[in-house]
Amino acid sequence: MKSKKGQTMGIAIISAVMIFIVGMLVINILTPEITRARGATELDCTNSSISDGAKLTCLVTDATVPYYFVIIFSIIGGIITARLLL
Repeated sequence: MKSKKGQTMGIAIISAVMIFIVGMLVINILTPEITRARGATELDCTNSSISDGAKLTCLVTDATVPYYFVIIFSIIGGIITARLLL
């Protein structure tokens, strides 16, 4: 019986690259929305006299992009790792 580990690894790498490309394309959609949400008409994050809840919301909004990168890289790593263990 032949081992098909090389084939599944190739598929895993191709899938990981596709997910990475789609994830990076979605960043271009997320960034303007985050900027708009932080603006003066929405959360007004530049104002120092906003409430503590609004400050926390601004902090979570600012953390969206780094968390998004972590999620994308975790998915990619999971796909590759799962193919290595099969």
